[in-house]
Amino acid sequence: MPLNQNPTIRQRRLARRLRELRISAGLTHADASVVLDADKSKVGRIENAQSGVRLPDLRALLDLYGVTDPAERAEIEKLNRESKQKGWWSRFAVDGSYATYVAVEHDASTLYNVETHLVPGLLQTPEYTRALIELQNPEFTSEQIEVQVAVRGERRQVLTREDPLQLWVVISESVLRHRVGSAAVMKEQLESLLADSRRSNVQLQVLPSEDPMNACLYGPFVVMSFPAAAETDIAYSDLPTGTLYYEEAAEVEVYTKLFRRLNMAAANVRASRALISDVAREMG
Repeated sequence: MPLNQNPTIRQRRLARRLRELRISAGLTHADASVVLDADKSKVGRIENAQSGVRLPDLRALLDLYGVTDPAERAEIEKLNRESKQKGWWSRFAVDGSYATYVAVEHDASTLYNVETHLVPGLLQTPEYTRALIELQNPEFTSEQIEVQVAVRGERRQVLTREDPLQLWVVISESVLRHRVGSAAVMKEQLESLLADSRRSNVQLQVLPSEDPMNACLYGPFVVMSFPAAAETDIAYSDLPTGTLYYEEAAEVEVYTKLFRRLNMAAANVRASRALISDVAREMG
Protein backbone atom coordinates (compact mmCIF):
# COMPACT_ATOMS: atom_id res chain seq x y z
CA MET A 1 0.00 0.00 0.00
CA PRO A 2 1.22 3.57 -0.65
CA LEU A 3 2.65 5.51 2.27
CA ASN A 4 0.03 7.71 3.97
CA GLN A 5 1.67 11.06 4.68
CA ASN A 6 -1.45 12.63 6.19
CA PRO A 7 -3.44 10.08 8.21
CA THR A 8 -6.89 10.97 9.46
CA ILE A 9 -7.87 10.73 13.11
CA ARG A 10 -9.87 7.60 12.27
CA GLN A 11 -6.75 5.98 10.79
CA ARG A 12 -4.72 6.98 13.83
CA ARG A 13 -7.36 5.52 16.16
CA LEU A 14 -7.20 2.20 14.32
CA ALA A 15 -3.39 2.23 14.36
CA ARG A 16 -3.32 2.95 18.09
CA ARG A 17 -5.84 0.19 18.77
CA LEU A 18 -3.76 -2.39 16.90
CA ARG A 19 -0.60 -1.29 18.67
CA GLU A 20 -2.28 -1.62 22.08
CA LEU A 21 -3.58 -5.10 21.21
CA ARG A 22 -0.13 -6.26 20.11
CA ILE A 23 1.53 -4.95 23.26
CA SER A 24 -1.18 -6.50 25.47
CA ALA A 25 -0.50 -9.83 23.77
CA GLY A 26 3.21 -9.48 24.59
CA LEU A 27 4.24 -9.61 20.93
CA THR A 28 6.80 -7.70 18.87
CA HIS A 29 6.70 -6.23 15.37
CA ALA A 30 8.68 -9.26 14.24
CA ASP A 31 6.07 -11.63 15.69
CA ALA A 32 3.26 -9.82 13.88
CA SER A 33 5.18 -9.67 10.61
CA VAL A 34 5.30 -13.48 10.46
CA VAL A 35 1.53 -13.86 10.05
CA LEU A 36 1.53 -11.08 7.43
CA ASP A 37 4.39 -12.76 5.56
CA ALA A 38 6.05 -9.36 5.34
CA ASP A 39 8.92 -7.35 6.75
CA LYS A 40 8.43 -6.08 10.31
CA SER A 41 8.58 -2.53 8.97
CA LYS A 42 5.10 -3.14 7.52
CA VAL A 43 3.71 -3.61 11.03
CA GLY A 44 5.42 -0.40 12.06
CA ARG A 45 3.85 1.50 9.18
CA ILE A 46 0.40 0.15 10.08
CA GLU A 47 0.82 1.12 13.75
CA ASN A 48 2.04 4.61 12.77
CA ALA A 49 -0.99 5.08 10.47
CA GLN A 50 1.38 5.45 7.54
CA SER A 51 -0.18 2.49 5.79
CA GLY A 52 -3.65 1.00 5.72
CA VAL A 53 -4.33 -2.64 6.44
CA ARG A 54 -6.18 -5.06 4.18
CA LEU A 55 -9.05 -7.05 5.69
CA PRO A 56 -7.29 -10.47 5.48
CA ASP A 57 -4.21 -8.98 7.18
CA LEU A 58 -6.36 -7.34 9.84
CA ARG A 59 -8.11 -10.60 10.63
CA ALA A 60 -4.78 -12.42 10.80
CA LEU A 61 -3.48 -9.84 13.29
CA LEU A 62 -6.62 -10.10 15.42
CA ASP A 63 -6.24 -13.90 15.49
CA LEU A 64 -2.61 -13.52 16.55
CA TYR A 65 -3.50 -10.97 19.26
CA GLY A 66 -6.14 -13.28 20.71
CA VAL A 67 -9.14 -11.11 19.88
CA THR A 68 -11.92 -13.70 19.88
CA ASP A 69 -14.97 -11.66 20.88
CA PRO A 70 -17.11 -11.32 17.70
CA ALA A 71 -18.40 -7.89 18.74
CA GLU A 72 -14.90 -6.53 19.31
CA ARG A 73 -13.65 -7.95 16.02
CA ALA A 74 -16.63 -6.46 14.17
CA GLU A 75 -16.05 -3.06 15.79
CA ILE A 76 -12.37 -3.03 14.76
CA GLU A 77 -13.23 -4.13 11.22
CA LYS A 78 -15.84 -1.36 11.07
CA LEU A 79 -13.25 1.20 12.17
CA ASN A 80 -10.88 -0.07 9.50
CA ARG A 81 -13.60 0.15 6.86
CA GLU A 82 -14.71 3.64 7.88
CA SER A 83 -11.13 4.93 8.01
CA LYS A 84 -11.12 4.60 4.22
CA GLN A 85 -14.56 6.07 3.60
CA LYS A 86 -15.71 9.63 3.10
CA GLY A 87 -18.47 10.93 5.35
CA TRP A 88 -21.36 13.29 4.60
CA TRP A 89 -19.03 16.25 5.24
CA SER A 90 -17.10 15.46 2.06
CA ARG A 91 -20.02 16.98 0.13
CA PHE A 92 -19.09 20.38 1.48
CA ALA A 93 -16.13 22.62 0.68
CA VAL A 94 -14.63 22.75 4.17
CA ASP A 95 -10.96 22.75 5.08
CA GLY A 96 -9.24 19.54 6.11
CA SER A 97 -8.87 20.32 9.81
CA TYR A 98 -12.59 21.06 10.17
CA ALA A 99 -13.54 17.93 8.23
CA THR A 100 -11.27 15.89 10.50
CA TYR A 101 -12.98 17.27 13.60
CA VAL A 102 -16.46 16.59 12.19
CA ALA A 103 -15.46 12.99 11.45
CA VAL A 104 -14.27 12.39 15.02
CA GLU A 105 -17.36 14.08 16.46
CA HIS A 106 -19.54 11.89 14.25
CA ASP A 107 -17.87 8.72 15.59
CA ALA A 108 -18.00 9.74 19.26
CA SER A 109 -20.54 8.33 21.69
CA THR A 110 -19.93 10.92 24.44
CA LEU A 111 -18.62 14.46 24.15
CA TYR A 112 -17.55 16.76 27.00
CA ASN A 113 -17.33 20.39 25.92
CA VAL A 114 -16.18 23.53 27.73
CA GLU A 115 -16.79 26.86 26.01
CA THR A 116 -15.50 30.18 27.26
CA HIS A 117 -16.85 32.72 24.76
CA LEU A 118 -19.23 31.15 22.24
CA VAL A 119 -22.19 28.80 22.11
CA PRO A 120 -20.94 25.28 21.27
CA GLY A 121 -21.20 24.49 17.57
CA LEU A 122 -23.61 21.59 18.14
CA LEU A 123 -26.05 23.91 19.91
CA GLN A 124 -25.90 26.92 17.60
CA THR A 125 -28.94 28.18 15.69
CA PRO A 126 -28.47 28.89 11.97
CA GLU A 127 -28.76 32.66 12.50
CA TYR A 128 -26.20 32.62 15.31
CA THR A 129 -23.82 30.60 13.15
CA ARG A 130 -24.33 32.94 10.20
CA ALA A 131 -23.61 36.03 12.31
CA LEU A 132 -20.60 34.35 13.89
CA ILE A 133 -19.04 33.34 10.55
CA GLU A 134 -19.57 36.85 9.18
CA LEU A 135 -17.70 38.28 12.17
CA GLN A 136 -14.88 35.74 12.19
CA ASN A 137 -14.36 35.58 8.43
CA PRO A 138 -15.24 38.96 6.87
CA GLU A 139 -13.59 37.84 3.62
CA PHE A 140 -16.04 34.96 3.13
CA THR A 141 -18.54 35.13 0.29
CA SER A 142 -22.21 34.55 1.00
CA GLU A 143 -21.84 31.07 -0.55
CA GLN A 144 -18.98 30.18 1.80
CA ILE A 145 -20.99 31.40 4.78
CA GLU A 146 -23.97 29.28 3.81
CA VAL A 147 -21.75 26.21 3.49
CA GLN A 148 -20.60 26.71 7.09
CA VAL A 149 -24.20 27.15 8.25
CA ALA A 150 -25.24 23.98 6.43
CA VAL A 151 -22.39 21.96 7.95
CA ARG A 152 -23.30 23.10 11.48
CA GLY A 153 -26.88 22.07 10.81
CA GLU A 154 -25.79 18.62 9.59
CA ARG A 155 -23.56 18.18 12.63
CA ARG A 156 -26.57 18.55 14.92
CA GLN A 157 -27.93 15.26 13.58
CA VAL A 158 -25.69 13.41 16.06
CA LEU A 159 -28.04 14.62 18.80
CA THR A 160 -31.12 13.04 17.23
CA ARG A 161 -29.78 9.92 15.52
CA GLU A 162 -30.94 6.45 16.61
CA ASP A 163 -28.05 6.16 19.09
CA PRO A 164 -27.63 9.85 19.96
CA LEU A 165 -24.45 11.49 21.13
CA GLN A 166 -24.36 12.05 24.88
CA LEU A 167 -23.39 15.72 25.21
CA TRP A 168 -22.11 17.31 28.42
CA VAL A 169 -21.50 21.05 28.16
CA VAL A 170 -20.14 23.65 30.56
CA ILE A 171 -20.26 27.24 29.31
CA SER A 172 -19.11 30.42 30.94
CA GLU A 173 -21.91 32.82 31.84
CA SER A 174 -20.18 35.33 29.55
CA VAL A 175 -21.19 33.13 26.59
CA LEU A 176 -24.79 34.14 27.24
CA ARG A 177 -23.93 37.83 27.15
CA HIS A 178 -21.45 37.97 24.28
CA ARG A 179 -23.54 39.59 21.56
CA VAL A 180 -23.31 37.68 18.29
CA GLY A 181 -25.63 39.26 15.75
CA SER A 182 -28.69 41.22 16.80
CA ALA A 183 -30.62 41.03 20.05
CA ALA A 184 -33.22 38.96 18.21
CA VAL A 185 -30.56 36.47 17.09
CA MET A 186 -29.26 36.16 20.64
CA LYS A 187 -32.73 35.77 22.12
CA GLU A 188 -33.53 32.98 19.64
CA GLN A 189 -30.20 31.33 20.45
CA LEU A 190 -30.79 31.43 24.18
CA GLU A 191 -34.29 30.01 23.77
CA SER A 192 -32.79 27.24 21.63
CA LEU A 193 -30.27 26.49 24.38
CA LEU A 194 -33.13 26.10 26.82
CA ALA A 195 -34.88 23.67 24.49
CA ASP A 196 -31.70 21.66 23.89
CA SER A 197 -31.00 21.51 27.62
CA ARG A 198 -34.22 19.52 28.01
CA ARG A 199 -33.04 16.75 25.70
CA SER A 200 -32.40 13.55 27.61
CA ASN A 201 -28.94 13.21 26.03
CA VAL A 202 -27.81 16.79 26.73
CA GLN A 203 -26.58 18.18 30.04
CA LEU A 204 -25.96 21.93 29.85
CA GLN A 205 -24.45 23.85 32.76
CA VAL A 206 -23.45 27.47 33.15
CA LEU A 207 -20.43 28.54 35.18
CA PRO A 208 -21.54 31.78 36.94
CA SER A 209 -19.33 34.81 36.42
CA GLU A 210 -18.61 35.16 40.14
CA ASP A 211 -17.30 31.59 40.51
CA PRO A 212 -13.53 31.42 41.20
CA MET A 213 -13.23 28.50 38.77
CA ASN A 214 -13.43 31.01 35.94
CA ALA A 215 -9.70 31.39 36.56
CA CYS A 216 -9.32 27.85 35.18
CA LEU A 217 -11.02 28.59 31.87
CA TYR A 218 -7.84 28.47 29.81
CA GLY A 219 -9.75 28.13 26.57
CA PRO A 220 -12.42 26.01 24.88
CA PHE A 221 -11.78 22.27 24.70
CA VAL A 222 -13.51 18.99 23.95
CA VAL A 223 -12.99 15.45 25.22
CA MET A 224 -14.53 12.68 23.11
CA SER A 225 -15.19 9.06 24.02
CA PHE A 226 -16.07 6.28 21.58
CA PRO A 227 -18.45 3.30 21.68
CA ALA A 228 -15.77 0.64 22.12
CA ALA A 229 -14.80 0.40 25.77
CA ALA A 230 -11.23 -0.49 24.82
CA GLU A 231 -10.75 2.63 22.73
CA THR A 232 -9.01 5.58 24.39
CA ASP A 233 -10.48 9.08 24.55
CA ILE A 234 -9.30 12.05 22.49
CA ALA A 235 -9.06 15.68 23.62
CA TYR A 236 -9.27 18.60 21.22
CA SER A 237 -8.40 22.27 21.51
CA ASP A 238 -9.08 24.92 18.88
CA LEU A 239 -6.60 27.76 18.38
CA PRO A 240 -6.60 30.71 15.94
CA THR A 241 -3.54 29.23 14.23
CA GLY A 242 -4.74 25.63 14.07
CA THR A 243 -6.15 22.68 15.95
CA LEU A 244 -4.54 20.35 18.46
CA TYR A 245 -5.50 16.76 19.24
CA TYR A 246 -4.28 14.98 22.36
CA GLU A 247 -4.33 11.21 22.09
CA GLU A 248 -1.98 10.06 24.85
CA ALA A 249 -3.86 8.98 27.97
CA ALA A 250 -1.92 11.27 30.33
CA GLU A 251 -2.62 14.33 28.17
CA VAL A 252 -6.30 13.52 27.81
CA GLU A 253 -6.60 13.00 31.57
CA VAL A 254 -5.49 16.61 32.17
CA TYR A 255 -8.53 17.83 30.24
CA THR A 256 -10.84 15.20 31.73
CA LYS A 257 -9.93 16.27 35.26
CA LEU A 258 -10.42 19.93 34.40
CA PHE A 259 -13.85 19.17 32.96
CA ARG A 260 -14.81 17.34 36.16
CA ARG A 261 -13.77 20.34 38.27
CA LEU A 262 -15.74 22.75 36.08
CA ASN A 263 -18.71 20.38 36.04
CA MET A 264 -18.75 20.37 39.85
CA ALA A 265 -18.35 24.16 40.08
CA ALA A 266 -20.98 25.09 37.49
CA ALA A 267 -24.60 25.71 38.37
CA ASN A 268 -26.76 22.60 38.18
CA VAL A 269 -29.01 22.08 35.17
CA ARG A 270 -32.07 23.72 36.72
CA ALA A 271 -30.14 26.76 37.99
CA SER A 272 -28.40 27.03 34.63
CA ARG A 273 -31.74 27.18 32.84
CA ALA A 274 -32.77 29.97 35.17
CA LEU A 275 -29.62 31.92 34.29
CA ILE A 276 -30.25 31.45 30.57
CA SER A 277 -33.89 32.51 30.97
CA ASP A 278 -32.89 35.66 32.85
CA VAL A 279 -30.47 36.73 30.12
CA ALA A 280 -33.02 35.90 27.41
CA ARG A 281 -35.54 38.22 29.08
CA GLU A 282 -32.93 40.98 29.11
CA MET A 283 -32.78 40.69 25.31
CA GLY A 284 -36.31 42.03 25.13
